Order: sequence, then C-alpha cells, then structure tokens
Amino acid sequence: MTEREKMTQGEWFDVADRELREARDRTRRLMHRFNVELVDQDQTYRETMVELCPDCRGFIRAPFYCDYGFNIHIGEDAFINFDCVFLDLAPIRIGDRTMLGPKVQLLTAHHPLDAAERATGKEMGRPIVIGADCWLGGGVIVCPGVTIGDRSIIGAGAVVTHDVPSDVVAAGNPARVIKKL
Repeated sequence: MTEREKMTQGEWFDVADRELREARDRTRRLMHRFNVELVDQDQTYRETMVELCPDCRGFIRAPFYCDYGFNIHIGEDAFINFDCVFLDLAPIRIGDRTMLGPKVQLLTAHHPLDAAERATGKEMGRPIVIGADCWLGGGVIVCPGVTIGDRSIIGAGAVVTHDVPSDVVAAGNPARVIKKL
C-alpha cells in the first residue's frame, strides 16, 4: 500500500514520502497562482480554483491554503471566504450552500501523542464533514474527525472539538450547543 493510500484511508503514513511531497509541491504552485498571480475572479481564477480543488462546486476567495486539494469536496453554491486553511490529509466535505467566514481552519491532521512516535514524522488524518446550509463564523477552528450537522451555525472564534448535531447554534472554546434552531 502506498503512503498516499494509507493517508486517504486514515492510517498512519510517512509525510516525507516522495509522491506526497510532489503532490504538496504541485499544490503549493497552484496556491501561489491562485493567491498571488490572479487578481480578477474571472474564468482563469475559477479554472485554477478547480485545478487546486477538483471537487469544488462552490466558490473559494483567495487567499486560500491547503495541503493537497484532492481531499477537499465543496458542495454546490458553498462559499469559502478569505484566508481559510484546510489541512486535508483526510477528506474534508462541505455541503451545498454552506458558508465559511474568513480565517476558518479545517484541520484533519492528527499526530501521535507519544513524543518518540511524533519524532518519526508519521501522521494521520481524520475526516471533517460539514453539512448543507451551515454557517461557520470567522475564525472557527474545526478539529480532526468532527462532523457538523445540516443547517447548524458555529459562532465566530469557536473551537469545534466534537460533533455538532443538525439545526443548532454552537459557540465557545470548546464549542457547545447554545441554542436549537
């Protein structure tokens, strides 16, 4: 099994693997074009956005940062605002019509708890799923393995460490449900 296959299947993998390094280098070049070279949100911008994140059916505003891009799935009419960071070692799925505020971070990366194991460079990813018609306020951080249900709202600056059900407002650090919709 390749390191990329291990990564996409949620197993421990070697981040220094050549294939993964080359994929990150490709992504870095595309991010540079997307974030720096393209100043108009024209057809070339949209084509580069889809080259960076092939399964994007929404819209991403630059600047935008990710590790690979191929693990990002953005639904129809979803909107990703300025300066978002997606560490996509595992799949990130964003539902239709979901809106992410500026500086939202979706972090699938997980590292060993034991320091000696961390020193080996092994990593793993845990998927993040955000349902349809959600709204994540500015500066929200979503931790590895979290699912946010449809139509839920996450308050600005929240740190989401556990699953959030559908049709609620959650806020705080760690985020907790504060209201049912």
